[in-house]
Amino acid sequence: QVQLVESGGGLVKAGESLRLSCAASEYAFSIDVMGWYRQAPGKQRELVADMADGGNTLYADSVKGRFTISRDNAKNTVTLQMNSLKPEDTAVYYCKARIGIRPFWGQGTQVTVSS
Repeated sequence: QVQLVESGGGLVKAGESLRLSCAASEYAFSIDVMGWYRQAPGKQRELVADMADGGNTLYADSVKGRFTISRDNAKNTVTLQMNSLKPEDTAVYYCKARIGIRPFWGQGTQVTVSS
């Protein structure tokens, strides 16, 4: 069982930045993919960005060029740097880890961007 704890959400104005962090209880080297998803009210949960153990990244088109994902396997963490935030980025952001086919989720952290 992998425990994931997110931090860094909050309320910001459009154009500002936030940095989300997720700490995993499992050694990060055993985690195949770590990433971030988000869910806005009334919408389905969607991928924001993820990073495989080998370093390959995947970003949603809506965040390309604004968000950057990074992993620190020595610290068992994954970080999402979010710049130029927009009101449409408002959502609960969830950290996800995958080992093989097993997904693990964090509790979520709220990000609110005001216009």
